Amino acid sequence: MKDERFDAEGFLQDPALWSRRLAQQIAADLGIGELRQSHWAVIGFLREHYLTTTGTLPWEGNLCRELDLVDDCVQRLFGGPLRAWKVAGLPDPGEEASRHMRELMPPRR
Repeated sequence: MKDERFDAEGFLQDPALWSRRLAQQIAADLGIGELRQSHWAVIGFLREHYLTTTGTLPWEGNLCRELDLVDDCVQRLFGGPLRAWKVAGLPDPGEEASRHMRELMPPRR
Protein backbone atom coordinates (compact mmCIF):
# COMPACT_ATOMS: atom_id res chain seq x y z
CA MET A 1 0.00 0.00 0.00
CA LYS A 2 1.39 3.40 -1.02
CA ASP A 3 1.86 6.01 1.70
CA GLU A 4 0.45 9.23 0.24
CA ARG A 5 2.63 11.34 2.54
CA PHE A 6 5.64 10.48 0.37
CA ASP A 7 6.39 11.17 -3.28
CA ALA A 8 7.61 8.53 -5.73
CA GLU A 9 11.25 9.12 -4.66
CA GLY A 10 10.50 8.65 -0.94
CA PHE A 11 10.53 12.30 0.11
CA LEU A 12 7.96 13.49 2.63
CA GLN A 13 5.80 15.93 0.70
CA ASP A 14 4.90 18.18 3.63
CA PRO A 15 7.61 18.83 6.25
CA ALA A 16 4.88 19.70 8.77
CA LEU A 17 3.88 16.00 8.84
CA TRP A 18 7.33 15.01 10.15
CA SER A 19 7.81 13.61 13.66
CA ARG A 20 10.63 11.90 15.51
CA ARG A 21 8.70 8.67 15.28
CA LEU A 22 8.36 9.03 11.51
CA ALA A 23 12.10 9.81 11.27
CA GLN A 24 12.86 6.55 13.07
CA GLN A 25 10.59 4.69 10.65
CA ILE A 26 12.26 6.29 7.61
CA ALA A 27 15.72 5.52 9.01
CA ALA A 28 14.74 1.90 9.56
CA ASP A 29 13.35 1.65 6.02
CA LEU A 30 16.64 3.05 4.67
CA GLY A 31 18.70 0.61 6.76
CA ILE A 32 20.30 3.35 8.86
CA GLY A 33 19.45 1.79 12.19
CA GLU A 34 18.83 3.42 15.52
CA LEU A 35 19.03 7.20 15.51
CA ARG A 36 21.45 8.50 18.12
CA GLN A 37 22.15 11.97 19.49
CA SER A 38 24.47 12.88 16.59
CA HIS A 39 21.81 11.79 14.07
CA TRP A 40 19.23 13.99 15.80
CA ALA A 41 21.63 16.92 15.78
CA VAL A 42 22.07 16.64 12.01
CA ILE A 43 18.34 16.16 11.48
CA GLY A 44 17.56 19.22 13.58
CA PHE A 45 20.16 21.28 11.71
CA LEU A 46 18.79 20.24 8.30
CA ARG A 47 15.20 20.96 9.30
CA GLU A 48 16.05 24.32 10.86
CA HIS A 49 18.13 25.33 7.84
CA TYR A 50 15.42 24.26 5.39
CA LEU A 51 12.59 25.92 7.30
CA THR A 52 14.43 29.22 7.89
CA THR A 53 16.00 29.61 4.43
CA THR A 54 14.60 29.12 0.98
CA GLY A 55 14.84 25.36 1.25
CA THR A 56 18.53 25.21 0.45
CA LEU A 57 20.98 22.44 1.18
CA PRO A 58 23.64 23.44 3.73
CA TRP A 59 27.22 22.62 2.88
CA GLU A 60 28.12 19.40 4.72
CA GLY A 61 31.43 20.73 6.04
CA ASN A 62 29.72 23.72 7.63
CA LEU A 63 26.97 21.55 9.06
CA CYS A 64 29.42 19.11 10.65
CA ARG A 65 31.67 21.88 12.03
CA GLU A 66 28.69 23.78 13.41
CA LEU A 67 27.63 20.64 15.27
CA ASP A 68 31.21 19.84 16.35
CA LEU A 69 31.16 16.53 14.45
CA VAL A 70 33.72 15.00 12.07
CA ASP A 71 33.85 16.60 8.61
CA ASP A 72 32.03 13.77 6.83
CA CYS A 73 29.39 13.34 9.55
CA VAL A 74 26.44 13.13 7.16
CA GLN A 75 28.13 10.40 5.14
CA ARG A 76 29.11 8.44 8.24
CA LEU A 77 25.76 8.74 10.00
CA PHE A 78 23.31 8.45 7.12
CA GLY A 79 25.25 7.10 4.15
CA GLY A 80 24.90 10.40 2.31
CA PRO A 81 23.05 13.70 2.30
CA LEU A 82 20.08 12.47 0.27
CA ARG A 83 19.29 9.87 2.93
CA ALA A 84 19.73 12.44 5.72
CA TRP A 85 17.36 14.78 3.85
CA LYS A 86 14.73 12.02 3.70
CA VAL A 87 15.06 11.14 7.40
CA ALA A 88 14.74 14.85 8.23
CA GLY A 89 11.35 14.73 6.51
CA LEU A 90 12.13 17.33 3.88
CA PRO A 91 10.49 17.41 0.45
CA ASP A 92 12.25 16.75 -2.84
CA PRO A 93 14.98 19.41 -3.02
CA GLY A 94 14.73 19.65 -6.80
CA GLU A 95 16.70 18.12 -9.64
CA GLU A 96 19.90 20.14 -9.25
CA ALA A 97 20.19 19.62 -5.48
CA SER A 98 19.24 15.93 -5.76
CA ARG A 99 21.90 15.39 -8.42
CA HIS A 100 24.47 17.13 -6.21
CA MET A 101 23.50 14.99 -3.20
CA ARG A 102 23.71 11.80 -5.28
CA GLU A 103 27.20 12.78 -6.44
CA LEU A 104 28.28 13.03 -2.79
CA MET A 105 27.20 9.45 -2.07
CA PRO A 106 29.82 6.70 -2.23
CA PRO A 107 29.61 4.24 -5.14
CA ARG A 108 27.63 1.07 -4.43
CA ARG A 109 29.62 -2.13 -4.27
